[in-house]
Amino acid sequence: MGEKVIYYPEYWGGKKLAYPHVPPESAKFSRSVVVGNLIFISGCQGANDENMRVETDVFEEQMVIALDKVRKAMEEVGSSMNNIVKVLMLFKNRKDYPSMRRTELEYYQKYAPLLVENPPASTVMVVNLGKPEYLIEIDVVGVVSRE
Repeated sequence: MGEKVIYYPEYWGGKKLAYPHVPPESAKFSRSVVVGNLIFISGCQGANDENMRVETDVFEEQMVIALDKVRKAMEEVGSSMNNIVKVLMLFKNRKDYPSMRRTELEYYQKYAPLLVENPPASTVMVVNLGKPEYLIEIDVVGVVSRE
């Protein structure tokens, strides 16, 4: 039998991210999708959701903003950061790799202690991101419940 699919829309500046409100360079429509027990969270970056602007050019600060979005999306579907099973880190500059891992560990220590001991599967890629000011984007697969 097929699994139930639930879409959780993303809002920027209080507007649901759907045509015609989607800026052409940011064509995504769901923050997350739940299929059965699986959670798919679309790429979260360091832009402020209220004004759609990147307000810092500090890598670690953008990463915390992106991780906060992941945490919010996990909680919105009734889960937590502890239930992340796969992370894709897309970032712009290879030199930020040590900062990325350090910031990730500090964030997990605070919000997902289970992941400190049992980290999720992880892939990192150095890429050009959707906007020049984006320094990192995080894409996540999680589960609603580990049971």
